[in-house]
Amino acid sequence: MRQTLIALSIAAALTAAGCDKEDQQSRPAQDPASESEAASAALENRNPLLAEWTGPYGGVPAFDKMEVADLKPALEAAMSKNLVEIDAIAANPEAPTFSNTIEALERSGGELDRVFAYYGIWSANISSPEFRVIQQEMAPKLADFESRIIQNDTLFQRIKAVYDQRSESDLNAEQRRVVELIYDKFATNGATLTGEAKKRYGEINQRLAELHTRFSNNVLADEEGYDLFLDKDQLSGLPESFVAAAAALAEEKGNKGKYAITNTRSSMDPFLTYSDNRELREKVWNNYYNRGDNGDGHDNNAIIAEILQLRDERVGLLGFDNYAQWRLQNRMAKTPERAMELMKAVWPAAVARVKEEVADMQAVADAEGADIAIAPWDYRYYAEKVRKAKYDLDSDEVKQYLQLDKLREAMFYVAGELFEFSFTPVKEGTVPVFHQDVKVWEVKDKASGEHIGLWYLDPFARSGKRSGAWATMYRDHTTFNGRETVLASNNSNFIKGAPGEPVLVSWDDAETFFHEFGHALHFLASNVSYPTLNSGVRDYTEFQSQLLERWLATDAVIDNYLVHYKIGESIPDELVAKIKKAATFNQGFATTEYLASALVDMKFHTVDPKEIDPDAFERETLEALGMPKELVMRHRTPHFGHIFSGEGYSAGYYGYLWADVLTSDAAEAFAEADGGFYDKEVAGKLVKYLFAPRNALDPAEAYRAFRGRDAKIEALMRDWGFPVPGEKSGTVASKN
Repeated sequence: MRQTLIALSIAAALTAAGCDKEDQQSRPAQDPASESEAASAALENRNPLLAEWTGPYGGVPAFDKMEVADLKPALEAAMSKNLVEIDAIAANPEAPTFSNTIEALERSGGELDRVFAYYGIWSANISSPEFRVIQQEMAPKLADFESRIIQNDTLFQRIKAVYDQRSESDLNAEQRRVVELIYDKFATNGATLTGEAKKRYGEINQRLAELHTRFSNNVLADEEGYDLFLDKDQLSGLPESFVAAAAALAEEKGNKGKYAITNTRSSMDPFLTYSDNRELREKVWNNYYNRGDNGDGHDNNAIIAEILQLRDERVGLLGFDNYAQWRLQNRMAKTPERAMELMKAVWPAAVARVKEEVADMQAVADAEGADIAIAPWDYRYYAEKVRKAKYDLDSDEVKQYLQLDKLREAMFYVAGELFEFSFTPVKEGTVPVFHQDVKVWEVKDKASGEHIGLWYLDPFARSGKRSGAWATMYRDHTTFNGRETVLASNNSNFIKGAPGEPVLVSWDDAETFFHEFGHALHFLASNVSYPTLNSGVRDYTEFQSQLLERWLATDAVIDNYLVHYKIGESIPDELVAKIKKAATFNQGFATTEYLASALVDMKFHTVDPKEIDPDAFERETLEALGMPKELVMRHRTPHFGHIFSGEGYSAGYYGYLWADVLTSDAAEAFAEADGGFYDKEVAGKLVKYLFAPRNALDPAEAYRAFRGRDAKIEALMRDWGFPVPGEKSGTVASKN
């Protein structure tokens, strides 16, 4: 059941658009159990999306048998069967116990969990028009299904009875934590409502599901609809590797002889960094930052306004003053005020640094006789020139040593040193994959040889794949109902190199690769018994992944894995020294564009949204904050999928900064240790307290167990080169 509800949340975040009233009303209120079981059994015999996973490694998804036509019947059959399971738990005549209520819930929904493994792939990795039609129809039905579970009062009363007796019951700490998390899941999502309020809560959830999916599809449409094809004379300044990849991509898109710039960050960012053509930079910048904001059929502003109004109405039914107050009650921050306090503590230093960065860039532009004032589409371009002038550091030179395959091997090395994991390629054809680019590795314990799980990697951009980078699980680690091993995946949008050429990435992209692998290690390191304990706390769950980024800059990785793609020589010490010296370069830009998004997110979810105009609100909020005119939010509101394609990060984008505080503080623990970032004692505590327990420990308690105290913001300020009261300005903690 826990996996089912999380799967539904993921679906809401990745899906694409609503359905009409007739579709909503056509679903019967409840199928008889016997009919449901018969239909489910019949479907399971012929529908591969419902079938038990078979094959090696404890069973694996049949990605090679995915057919879109099977999805809708599989979803309907799985939901129907799950509701029968839920009704059976609720109707149990025996007194509620942990075993017959909580464990029974944890055991339910297996079929739907399997279907959602496929659903997530279609949503994120291989979306198609045919799939989006099904999304459009099923989104509100899925929301209604979740509401029917959450709002099942008989079930909730059983959960509440176990919750009320948890301290007196013979439960271990893990079991008490499961009870508390499940109770909170129900209580904070409308289970305590009655009558019209409960009905309205369910209606709002259905409508939000439609709006979230429409938002996502609009963004995807603008990403797919604004490819720019260049001629050879428009390539000035662009690195050879980027040009080769752009040529290959153009040919793939049917424009041989041209060079494709796609409307995704992985294409936009390097183009804005290197292209000498200011007019084209502005065009690419506008295409990217105006996604969902073009006043056409894919414009998201009206959708955003309705989402905000419905969220506010829904939490009002629960007695909260605003959406953020409801959202943060079970997060580490606890209140919007605490989250805002942290962001505002960092904001002034970030903006001040931007002013310094802009002054440096403007000086370069003036010296070149450019006769311009730095604009947002100039920032990356002139920042790169400043980087070269200040640090004699050429980002393209650095890329020659950052080969994707070598970086993957470096991540495996780090995982072996910290977690005692080994990664072995699975023979092609042994494990089904959904695309030829996907590769699979078996993960084992190095000492015992015990099988831990599988790691799937889908590294390259393609049509139908959402932009960005992310990690996900197809199966959690659990032991309460027989040992289940982990199926984890990482997904990126690197641009494929020309045939036979390695894929070269930027330092930032390399850090992101490590970051997402940190999520996968968090999944793989799990030692919890129950599915619910694999759930995350949003302002904590980014901490583990952000921390893993630090190992990219360690000597062991630099010396052994950063080698030149042509001559095979290790990256020179002088270049490494430049990289480390420039570690906080452009930190004003990075922090301000992120914080602007996080602050606007929180502001959106703490004001009265009645008659809100999202574009005007974004503009006015940034003006009030003193946002520098030379840059924009990292995610402008009309394409801010973190908060409007679902609710995973809504009123929670600040969580990256919260996690940054933990990350910097934890990194100092390694820096202070005798063995540095590979110190066995600190690494052991890292795994024991911060990775393996997942959500079995309260995050604040887990961090204190690791560090011996709470995290301090001073470590973050030092790390980013921002002034720290009482310390010499510019002091930066070692990153090695």
